[in-house]
Amino acid sequence: MQGVGFRPFVYALATALDLSGLVGNDVHGVFVEVEGSATRVEDFLTALRRDAPPLAVVERVRTRQLALTGARGFAIAASTVGGERETLVSADSTTCAGCLAELADPADRRFGYPFINCTNCGPRFTIVRDVPYDRPFTTMADFPMCADCAAEYHDPADRRFHAQPTCCPACGPRLRLLDDRGNPVPVDDPVRAAAQRLRAGKILAVKGLGGYHLAVDAGNEAATGRLRSRKHREDKPFAVMVSTVDDARALCRVDELAATLLTGRRRPIVLLPRVGDASVAGSVAPGNRQLGVMLGYTPLHHLLLAALGGPIVLTSGNISDEPIAYRDADAVDRLAGIADGFLTHDRAIHIRTDDSVVRPFDGRESVLRRSRGYVPEPISLELPFPRPVLACGAELKNTFCLAKGRRAFLSEHIGDLENFQTLRAFTEGITHFRRLFDINPLVVAHDLHPEYLSTKYAHDLAGVELVGVQHHHAHIASCLADNGVAGSVIGVAFDGTGYGSDGTIWGGEFLLADLAGFERVAHLDPVPMPGGAAAIRAPWRMAAAHLNAAYADAPPAGLAVLARNESSWQPVSAMARRSVNSPLTSSAGRLFDAVAAILGIRDSINYEGQAAVELEQAADPGETGSYPVEITDEWPIRLSGAALVRAVVADLGRAVPVPVIAARFHNAVADAVTLVCATIRERTGVSVVALSGGVWQNLLLTSRTMISLRDKGFTVLTHHRVPCNDGGISLGQAAVAGALDRAH
Repeated sequence: MQGVGFRPFVYALATALDLSGLVGNDVHGVFVEVEGSATRVEDFLTALRRDAPPLAVVERVRTRQLALTGARGFAIAASTVGGERETLVSADSTTCAGCLAELADPADRRFGYPFINCTNCGPRFTIVRDVPYDRPFTTMADFPMCADCAAEYHDPADRRFHAQPTCCPACGPRLRLLDDRGNPVPVDDPVRAAAQRLRAGKILAVKGLGGYHLAVDAGNEAATGRLRSRKHREDKPFAVMVSTVDDARALCRVDELAATLLTGRRRPIVLLPRVGDASVAGSVAPGNRQLGVMLGYTPLHHLLLAALGGPIVLTSGNISDEPIAYRDADAVDRLAGIADGFLTHDRAIHIRTDDSVVRPFDGRESVLRRSRGYVPEPISLELPFPRPVLACGAELKNTFCLAKGRRAFLSEHIGDLENFQTLRAFTEGITHFRRLFDINPLVVAHDLHPEYLSTKYAHDLAGVELVGVQHHHAHIASCLADNGVAGSVIGVAFDGTGYGSDGTIWGGEFLLADLAGFERVAHLDPVPMPGGAAAIRAPWRMAAAHLNAAYADAPPAGLAVLARNESSWQPVSAMARRSVNSPLTSSAGRLFDAVAAILGIRDSINYEGQAAVELEQAADPGETGSYPVEITDEWPIRLSGAALVRAVVADLGRAVPVPVIAARFHNAVADAVTLVCATIRERTGVSVVALSGGVWQNLLLTSRTMISLRDKGFTVLTHHRVPCNDGGISLGQAAVAGALDRAH
């Protein structure tokens, strides 16, 4: 309950009911002692649950009888810090309506102040150094409250009563504008000066809640193009920030659920279908039918958007593949070659936290990246962990997970563990979470891949029990935990790569699974990956491998993908046929890559999954045709990718339009999943299907598959609280480790 104004709420409630006693914070959460008539005490307990503050989530209220004291009055007691911690830390929350009204009121002493907050809003997780959540344990400790703020802080009738980040222009953080080298720029109004620079086409680094963003005017094509060039982000879409839901509707189709996601306290980036006349530069999201949109979530954002008068691109302050910059000196050093200036301030960020990414799907929120606004709120699970668990996650889109009791604390998005800065964020994050939630793990779960840095970290720990969890089993376990299901299910785990228990690279898997174990009951036919990881970066190599598998002699002459890569085709094809530096893979992601290359959509990629993303974007959503599906009678069942590739090539030879072929391929994969699941059900009786893995980020594939499976009477589980991609792996690893521990 800490950090959400719960103590002030309790104080006001008890006082209104003429109850005596006290309220305070300790390591277990909030404790309250109340004394008064039985009726009023009962009214108090009812209101605790019913009328809790906007940011509070009341999981349970435990009561016991105490001896009467006869004391009068109600007080807020000093926090205590002894004992094992069970208290929670709040996520950062968007600026509330009350603070926005003050921000816009010229008569208010916080008029235009970019750090306005109260008990109902503002920074939380990103400024917390320790618990209990009191000002001395936050980065606001550097700003002693002035007399006016202190009076509000101690006034039970004030909205800032015991609001830890309370501040104002006289005593709080200050905004400043810096040039491209980090030198102060003397201006009267840094926000207005920053807006003028954005309007002139400049790139600004803007310090947010969890790190620095890079901002440009979203309608300026030249500025957006420069940002892409300097950031080395050639094609991946940028997110756009707007002021209101109506502004979002000018760019995207916004239904009721989307509006709720946009305006909620978490303020994630929401992926939505863009409208045809969206007034943003073409370079914002080239070739993409969707746009990532978010509303301003800090006072500074609101001020900047109002001063500019239009939408801004707001993307992570980093060079591609690096973690977001969040320390001031590091930001100036790393972003000096990208930004033309810095809009920054002197309140420290303790933990870097990227923006979260969600989308509305199947009537509910589907989280694709769980970070700011969500972390560190726990995932509540149905079954308890007998011993504390640390799950180290995967190599890409890494998160870690610490768990005890019925709570799993999933970390913020860490990123790809491929450079020192990201690895440091991973190790520092684990240390911080262990301290905040007082979790000393006795069981450590990790991926089976021996070269993952997360696996190596686990093996370097002393005095713990290690549990290796197969990558795709972790995906399915994550989906089960996300949905509060223990199994048994048919788990369809489709992704790019994952270390299989047979030493090959899996990724097109059908598992008969529960939390404790799995059986591989079906999979895509394996093909070579010529050049190993090089085949991930160059989808035409996977096209060569799949064409080799589809045609005994040689693929049909005249295929454009052969002509485009003529100089390298034969050596790469021979490498695959001879199994030289060509590990076998059953990956569904690599099959999508191959089809994208065959159709001329993408031969090489600039970001992970780009070929598959663009294949989905190219598909005609109105096309209902499909291709024949071939599966074997053996067990495990083998699903033929070769048959799908031959059908694609045949349509291409008949000059069928690429959007039609792409759609038919998607429909065929959905049909194939349904056929395989139906065959497994006939043998096992299991009729619940769990879909997990990065391939299921494909909205067209997921929606077609769900419709097909439901038509056949299956119950379908998909992710909504945690990502289906590798960002959810750590939760699955933790769930498996807990299940195995319970079984002992």
